[in-house]
Amino acid sequence: MAARILVVEDDPSIRELTERGLRAAGFDVLTAATGDDGLRRFQVDHPDLVVLDVMLPGLNGLDVCREIRAASVMPVVMLTARTDTVDVVVGLEMGADDYVTKPFEMPELIARVRAALRRASLTAPADDVLRLGAVRVDVAAHSVARGDERIELTPTEFRLLVELGRHAGHVLSREQLLDRVWGYDYLGDSRLVDATIQRLRGKIEAEPSRPQVIETVRGFGYRAAASP
Repeated sequence: MAARILVVEDDPSIRELTERGLRAAGFDVLTAATGDDGLRRFQVDHPDLVVLDVMLPGLNGLDVCREIRAASVMPVVMLTARTDTVDVVVGLEMGADDYVTKPFEMPELIARVRAALRRASLTAPADDVLRLGAVRVDVAAHSVARGDERIELTPTEFRLLVELGRHAGHVLSREQLLDRVWGYDYLGDSRLVDATIQRLRGKIEAEPSRPQVIETVRGFGYRAAASP
């Protein structure tokens, strides 16, 4: 069955072009022109992924993303007309999995949509359990816990934690993480990694400002602390 994609975009020409392109790529497509309508369609139609414009009338895209993320780990790909770092990073901090800057080519958007759906559906070996300090990661069960507290992660956050955990004690560069977590053919930049790490620390670290589980190795990348 074709994946269902919700496109929330207020510009009629971009919305129509995006809908046509995604349909031609084999997706089932729903559309909305405002943030409020997009949130309603998300709640009623249960899409597999949302393509979400940042600048929307009424409830803006960042607010919609926050609401979606509070209710679901479903992938969100943001559309932004700006190249400003603030727009990109804030969107990622709100829980978006990826972003595309307007104007964009449809093959790029389709590739990112497919990559996000692929990340959300990947499974792992049944016997794979990682221990990172007080954090326990059951890869097969897709569960993370600190002591008795279960921690909810998005698919991208989870895959990033697993990738770091499987190489605990070793530094992984941002480029390696982009390749392994976002996909080998991924066209992106290191802000995706940094923003997702920041979001992940906020969930798994006892003190996010003094991280013990995921360490920054300046000039190189990130390292998961090896359990004693």
